[in-house]
Parts: sequence; C-alpha cells; structure tokens
Amino acid sequence: MPEPLLFLGLFFVVFLIAGVLSPFEALGWWAGWYGDDEEPVETGTPAADASRFVVFLSGINSVSGETFAERELAFLGRLKRELADTDAVLIDDIFPYSVSGRPLTGRRVFSWFWRWAHRTKVGGPGVAGFLINIRNLWQVAVSADSRYGPIYNQGSANMILNGLLRHGYAAHSGVPVTLIGYSGGGQVALGAAPHLRISVRAPVSIISLGGVMSADPGLLTLEHLYHLYGERDNVQRLGNVFFPGRWPFIPSPWNRAKKRGLIDLIAMGPTDHTGPGGYLDDASYLPDGRSYLDGTVETITGLIRREARRAVRVYPAAD
Repeated sequence: MPEPLLFLGLFFVVFLIAGVLSPFEALGWWAGWYGDDEEPVETGTPAADASRFVVFLSGINSVSGETFAERELAFLGRLKRELADTDAVLIDDIFPYSVSGRPLTGRRVFSWFWRWAHRTKVGGPGVAGFLINIRNLWQVAVSADSRYGPIYNQGSANMILNGLLRHGYAAHSGVPVTLIGYSGGGQVALGAAPHLRISVRAPVSIISLGGVMSADPGLLTLEHLYHLYGERDNVQRLGNVFFPGRWPFIPSPWNRAKKRGLIDLIAMGPTDHTGPGGYLDDASYLPDGRSYLDGTVETITGLIRREARRAVRVYPAAD
C-alpha cells in the first residue's frame, strides 16, 4: 500500500477510535466511577474587592491547565497586565477538555502516552500534536452533542466553579463571571455557562476567540456573547457549517439570541485561527500598525471593561 494511503488509513482508524471513546469520561464522571479519590477543593481567600472573575479556557492543543503554547502564554501575560488596574480576577489554570479537570498528564491510565505526546509536540509540530488535538476535538463534539452534552457541560460547569472557588470567588456573591473560550474552548464555555449561572447565581458572559460553537439553548441564559472572528479563520467558520442551528433561516436559540441582542459578532481583521498570522501573533500587523496580539488583547480588555459598566440582570440570592 502506498505510504500516503497507509497514513490516511491510520488517521481514519485513530479518528474513529477517539470518537467512540470520547463520551466515556463524561459518562464515568456522571456514574461516579471516579472522582472520590480526588483532593477536595480548597477555597481561596475571598476576593472581596473583585468586580468580575474572568476564566480563560484554552484551545484544543493543551494537555492541562498549566501547559500553554508560547503564544497563549504571551497573550495571558499581556491580558493580566492590561487588567491590573481593574478589580477583575483572571483565572488561567483550568483544563477545559475533561469534565473533572484532570489533565491528560495527570492520574490517568494513559498519562504516560500524553506526557510523551506533549514532550514530542514541544519539539515541533507533528503527529503527537495532532493526536492531542484529535482527542480534545472529540471532547468539544461531546459538549455539543444533544445526548451526552448535558452531562459533559454539567461537569464542565462544576470544574469551572471549583476553579472560581480556589481563586477566592465567594459563592452566591453575585459577582459576574466572564468566560474566554479560545477555539474549542468557546463551545465548552457555551455548554457550561447556563449550569454555571445557576451555581453562582450571577450573570455569566462569554468572549469567544475564534470559538467553534453550536446553537446551544444556554445562549438564551447568557448575559452576553461576544464572538471574535478573523477574516482568514476558516476553523471558526465550521460552527456556521456543521451546526444547523447557526444557519440564519433556522429557528434556533442562536438566532433568537441574535434577535434579542445577546450576541455581538466582532471582526478582528485579516487574522487566522492560530500560529503565524493568528489572533495571538505578535509579529503580524493590522492595517493600523498594531500587532494581531495587540488587537486581540485590546479588544478583549475593552469588552471586559464594557461588561463592568453595563447594567446587568439581577439574580436572586441563595435561600
């Protein structure tokens, strides 16, 4: 068999196996098969002065909440500096592609494999990075699935809530939460948001950075959704193609949310999805002279400040 055909065959087999196995972690979490041996969440010192908590959910290239691509690290560093003069708390240690938050390199049967894949990926693009992306991509698909999605999204909301509590979020304080979902993190944020809103009894908004998102009914419970997209980003366009609820002529939560003014679509110029020319590239420049990274950080910071000024809906306090 010619080598290209062999590679395509292996790709197809791996893709199918990953797809078949993808819902099992969420189902296992729901059934209580694991999680009892995990350390209890330590609630951090309440951030009394915080006006908003901002949670970053990374793209599908990550293996844990502490391993980011170089451009993501630069982005988070810049975002923290820009938000330093606000009362917002930025959380960036959550792994969005596991309902329990367990990193791929943590206590897992195949953690040795994912550690190898991550080490190999750091050395340059290749099959290892591709395998990580495929695994996490299927978790995004589970989140958007009408059968398994409710379970997965409930787990994701619980995971995000635990992250908020670790960083000093006071439960039922009414402090708003903004989720920044990059790439596949956009769908995870969208799926988790309605469950998270119930838990925190506070407004939840989403900033999607090139997010691939479905027309989840939870859209109608959001304070707001800002979808940032690049003119050259064909990845984020997949949401428009593969989720019929995103089609403009289909009655759906997405189109109802747009009619209600809950969704803003924000063009980011000639940016691509990732890598050189992507949203986080500091070496490519917009027509006004700013780097793509500058434009992204300034846009997101502006939206967070805007959310802090806007009148938000009031949610009832806990009984």
